[in-house]
Amino acid sequence: MKIFNLFCIILTFGILGNVVSSVDSLPYEAIFNFGDSISDTGNAMAFHRDHPMPSDSPYGSTYFKHPAGRLSNGRLIIDFIAEAYGLPFLPAVKNLTKDQDIKKGVNFAVAGSTALEEEFFTNRGVRVPATNNSLNVQLGWFKELKSSLCKNKEDCDVYFKKSLFLVGEIGGNDIIQYAFDQKTIAEIQEIIPIIVEAITNTTSALIEEGAIELVVPGNFPIGCNAAFLTMVDSKKKEDFDEFGCLIAYNNLVEYFNEQLKNAIKTLQQKNSQAKIIYFDYYNDAKRLYQAPQQYGFTSDKNEILKACCGLDGPYNVNFNIPCGGPGAKVCSDTSKLINWDGAHLTEAAYRMIAKGLVEGPFAIPSLQTPPFKIA
Repeated sequence: MKIFNLFCIILTFGILGNVVSSVDSLPYEAIFNFGDSISDTGNAMAFHRDHPMPSDSPYGSTYFKHPAGRLSNGRLIIDFIAEAYGLPFLPAVKNLTKDQDIKKGVNFAVAGSTALEEEFFTNRGVRVPATNNSLNVQLGWFKELKSSLCKNKEDCDVYFKKSLFLVGEIGGNDIIQYAFDQKTIAEIQEIIPIIVEAITNTTSALIEEGAIELVVPGNFPIGCNAAFLTMVDSKKKEDFDEFGCLIAYNNLVEYFNEQLKNAIKTLQQKNSQAKIIYFDYYNDAKRLYQAPQQYGFTSDKNEILKACCGLDGPYNVNFNIPCGGPGAKVCSDTSKLINWDGAHLTEAAYRMIAKGLVEGPFAIPSLQTPPFKIA
């Protein structure tokens, strides 16, 4: 059993809030988001309506008090960003109702999504992703919805000039698909330029559609991820850094992020009218593992890498009994751990990461000044 099963089982075990602003003119009038489970606010759950999460599921329990389409105990990074800019939580595109107001943004992200098409994995004999709603599929949904957002090119240009577009985080699941099949670090590294190309192609397509300010996030330090640590299950001391994270896999993500930053630089040079922002998820998240107590997390080195919600094992991750499954337990204080369910992070971690992006140094260049602080 690998992380793939965890994503799938979580989905089977598995009210949007509003932020009302009194500010007349907000920095962004709308946010449009593309990605995977890191930012999915309900699309994956919409695809699993026949098997909804139980009402007493621990997902969403901290903030929403019930499952709210998010694979965490509360709000995600995208939720905190929306709040900081006085915008409502983004509605999932697959949950939209006929007369719903979508002028303040829409979320196209789907848990389990990859940057690459399903065919890419099939052709290489690699296990297919949990969903075929790739980045390109999500882009297609945006194009279909565009006529409901603005009437013509002039109208769209004015509207999108005041909108923020987030292209990811995505690409992590592509890497994980290869890791499932026991591919070596070198083999995974070979597909990274292809993943990066898919991300930059979508970013370029959005610029062609009229997007002016776009965010392209890098990836997280997967070597510190409880599910990944459980999957690799290394017994070699030399495989880990001083914080207990897998060195080789963090180095792989650093390579991915460098490739992505280089591609963004090239894309920016070709599109001087646009502002392309890089979100440094890697260093933003890694600091939490390096000095957890500084950010309000436990200082216990044996606990900080564990999942808050799960069952057994050195990292509290059981691929057969995930968070929300029979026997799985939730930690006593969700604000003290970084990891939520093995694969995803807690609301407390997402809050700190969001603060680092909106108010700190991890958005390069910076976003526009937010009218509200992230509490």
